[in-house]
Amino acid sequence: MSVEVLYHWREERPEAPFRELDEARLLADAVTLDGDTIAAWTIGTIVGIWRNGEAYEVEFAEPMGALCTVEAGHLAYAGRSAP
Repeated sequence: MSVEVLYHWREERPEAPFRELDEARLLADAVTLDGDTIAAWTIGTIVGIWRNGEAYEVEFAEPMGALCTVEAGHLAYAGRSAP
């Protein structure tokens, strides 16, 4: 199944300020699940929403496939991935 199909079938969460596959910019440094530090202003992709938008799972390109759980207040909207 392609990302495009998943984008259109994903669950809507109107109470959350971001949606899955939105691009978001870090407003503060964040630490990945592997212990790497991602610098502020880095753009990543929202891949999970926790507690109706209190926090988000964000994937970054560098280091490859890096994942961070980031509180909503530490993210700024940077665009929407077009399928």
